[in-house]
Amino acid sequence: MPLFMDIHIVEDDAFNVIAAREAHHDDLAVQDRYGVRNIKYFLNLPEKKVFCLMEAADKKACVDMHLSAHGIGPCNVIEVSDEIDFRAFLGQGTKNQDDLALTLNGEIDTGYRTLMMVALVDFTGKNGTYFDEVRKLIRQYQGNNINQPNDYIVASFVHASDAIACCLTVSRLLKNVPMNIDYTMAVVTGKPVDETGSDFFGEAKKRLQMLCRLGGNRTVHIDKDTEALLQTNFNKSDTDKGIVKLVSDGDFVLFETLWKTLNHEISNPDFKIDDLNNLLGLSKAQAYRKIKALTGMSPNELIREMRLRKSLEFLNQKEKTVAEIAYELGFNSPTYFTRVFRKRYEMLPTTFAKLSS
Repeated sequence: MPLFMDIHIVEDDAFNVIAAREAHHDDLAVQDRYGVRNIKYFLNLPEKKVFCLMEAADKKACVDMHLSAHGIGPCNVIEVSDEIDFRAFLGQGTKNQDDLALTLNGEIDTGYRTLMMVALVDFTGKNGTYFDEVRKLIRQYQGNNINQPNDYIVASFVHASDAIACCLTVSRLLKNVPMNIDYTMAVVTGKPVDETGSDFFGEAKKRLQMLCRLGGNRTVHIDKDTEALLQTNFNKSDTDKGIVKLVSDGDFVLFETLWKTLNHEISNPDFKIDDLNNLLGLSKAQAYRKIKALTGMSPNELIREMRLRKSLEFLNQKEKTVAEIAYELGFNSPTYFTRVFRKRYEMLPTTFAKLSS
């Protein structure tokens, strides 16, 4: 049967481990009636959230079971794509006799994970070497590598401290290789099921992608939720201070607006800075200041960088000509695109396309 996971938000201030266990026993008492098998539940007491992992025929069976047991259904239910996907994000783990999820260290598993993403482009044509090195460091810091269909590396960590330590070590590794390697990195903490949506770790993955797509080259973005999980203040070494940026919830609002706007307008050659400022509802000075602080780039530089990064994906896919890519990404001519590409990456677009052949 398919795997499902739900989220419950508890409003009772007295909610504790015992109350969670009793609620789970109520689920077990009626599960057979709805063809559901409860596997285990994850408990985050500080956030007053519970995540139940179940096998069932469909979402409705999961909701009906909870309604029967408690008179109230979950806030949201999602289908987990498969058990491999589940384990990649949440790890092997274990559970106690009452089905409470535990980490491999025997701690109560909150279900929350700190995710790290590395967007890495190697212009030497030796992508595999550095990809392997990064994945090796992820395993060294107790992280799980999550398979991706593109050039992004994504990993999941139980502890935020491991993710931060791994992230900074990877950054130092890549910093010491030739400048013909581009990378952006992001670290975000999130929950397996959001109050809305249908994707496993959907909000966290969306934030990771935005930060890696919009972040400045050789920059690490870390969200405030991850920083808050660290037991001591986040102290960056002198070598890290210039590359690490902390991202607040307010910053994410602007990031999301930028992300949606630039994705929509990326193919429009007439899209100008004034258009972006108007869509953001900011003056020219405000937009420049905020975008520069978030991304390390001016608005003009950000628009150009977004187009160039997208061109790398198209060139890797080898399904479009250089001219088609140029026009699709809003460049006025293939000649101008080639000139801008060469200035940014110190090689021709056709040369880059051959690197991944």
